[in-house]
Amino acid sequence: MNHFLNPKSLMLLSVVSSLTLGSLSVTVSATSTNPVAVSAQSQTSAFKPDQLLQLLEQQKYDRIYGQLGAAYKKEYALKEFKQQASLYHKNATSYKVVSHVALNNTHYYAWTDPKGVNTIQAMFDSKGKLEFLFFSKMQKYPETDVQRTKTTFQLPIKGNWFVFWGGSNELINYHYGAEQQRYAYDLIVVNNGFSYKGDPKKNESYYAYGKPVLAAGAGKVVKVVNDIHDNDPVGTENTEQIAGNHVIVDHGNGEFSYYAHLQKGSVSVKVGDVVKVGDILGKCGNSGNSSEAHLHFEVANSAELFTTQSLRVKWKGADDYEQGTFIKAP
Repeated sequence: MNHFLNPKSLMLLSVVSSLTLGSLSVTVSATSTNPVAVSAQSQTSAFKPDQLLQLLEQQKYDRIYGQLGAAYKKEYALKEFKQQASLYHKNATSYKVVSHVALNNTHYYAWTDPKGVNTIQAMFDSKGKLEFLFFSKMQKYPETDVQRTKTTFQLPIKGNWFVFWGGSNELINYHYGAEQQRYAYDLIVVNNGFSYKGDPKKNESYYAYGKPVLAAGAGKVVKVVNDIHDNDPVGTENTEQIAGNHVIVDHGNGEFSYYAHLQKGSVSVKVGDVVKVGDILGKCGNSGNSSEAHLHFEVANSAELFTTQSLRVKWKGADDYEQGTFIKAP
């Protein structure tokens, strides 16, 4: 997931991708048009999500900018911030909430204008302080959105899981802007609003860590990586080996399923093995471009990580699994 939810900061966006575009903490989409991304450490009084919308509607850009941190201000002057904010939201009169996810004491919000064109993504801490702000234009790929895989897939996990990123737009699925990962999912385990219990700097504290990862469809294993160390959680990622330990299964019809960020040494299959639905492939881990234990799952049209095209999954028993969905798999 890019990385996942950093319990102390942007863990939410962290979890985001696996094979993906970059660090999860600030860049939500490398392909968005004229983005403004912010890591905020405000020195002024915090405002709440509904107040942020009011400030944007009233064009109180100085007030918003005043809460942003020094790192952002070093890159963007007030004038530049005003230009970007005005570009996307001048004369906006209302916003629609597309998503709200509360996890690990952080709140992720996504809004669109009435036409679904201009978007806002923001993150607030437990005290309502703005940590992250991102403006963009909504990207749409209707031609591939309506297509589904020939194979009907089952969930690659069992038990209770949570969809942190998933769905067919970039506000609920960080991967959507990248063709190679457009319909990917990042899955974690959540209990009582947290993805971990105990020390957030230990992989073993995360509920998803070590849970079995299952073949979502029958096929032949065509790629296995099993020797990459798991990252320490909270802000450390392996950007050189972004998929981490992973398995790719060929389903024989131009469709390949990917299971990424697995635990080091946990992969129980080898290249050439034929697997059935539900066979154990390995264990959920925190390897590769990941900052928290999670499973990155997707289906694509080849086993070539950087040149493949992601395919929207046809699920058994469900139309889709979107961000914020709790899944109970048998």
